[in-house]
Amino acid sequence: MSRENYSIKLTTLEALSLEEVKAPTIPVDIALQEAENLFVWAYEDKIILESKGLDWDTYFEDLPVRIGACRYAQAVWMKERYTKKEILKRWRTESSKAYEFKNEVLADLYFKFRKDAEVLDRLDKITQAEGDDDIIQDLMDISVLGKSNAPELEKKRYDLRKFNIAEQKSDHLAELLFKANDDTLDDVKAKDLRDRAFTHLKEAIDEIRDTGKYAFRKDPERYIGYVQIRIQEKKIMPHYN
Repeated sequence: MSRENYSIKLTTLEALSLEEVKAPTIPVDIALQEAENLFVWAYEDKIILESKGLDWDTYFEDLPVRIGACRYAQAVWMKERYTKKEILKRWRTESSKAYEFKNEVLADLYFKFRKDAEVLDRLDKITQAEGDDDIIQDLMDISVLGKSNAPELEKKRYDLRKFNIAEQKSDHLAELLFKANDDTLDDVKAKDLRDRAFTHLKEAIDEIRDTGKYAFRKDPERYIGYVQIRIQEKKIMPHYN
């Protein structure tokens, strides 16, 4: 049902202005549970809440749909967030291995071409490069350099497959780095929609709570159900004129 609720609410969520959208100030799973508790609690007070001005259909009857939409939006965002974390983790692991591979091949080439000033000069330039972008370019440069000197390296019985591996690593790391740095990844949109779903849910929660606290300001036993018990400290009951 959560996915269906999300689909129902998507147009409404997307229509919210940036000024209206607020990120959650408490864990979303707690907010969802509080909303479900409120739905059960307020059900018994329909007549009184409506008499005090609560739009029952807009806020109470719609509350389960808003809860479902927010629950699904939260799940989607967590999935995308986890995916990006996994990409960053893979980048750190694989780029570290790529640096080791690069240094190994460079050591080989420095030895093989220790008497070739021109090649040594090109190797020096590769060695001096640092940074995420540089490791990608370095591996490609190593591949090109190695392949352009393949005949001589074959005579020295060097494994030329390493240059294909260098090219493959370069392409793979470039793709990983793009995904790791891409701020347009789905997790950005997913978080925005999660925040919108939370904002839409909170609107209904606030309306029901505010009306309930007003309606039952002189009835502590019913009033307590319209307060966030989890974060409640000693609060003075509000005064209404």
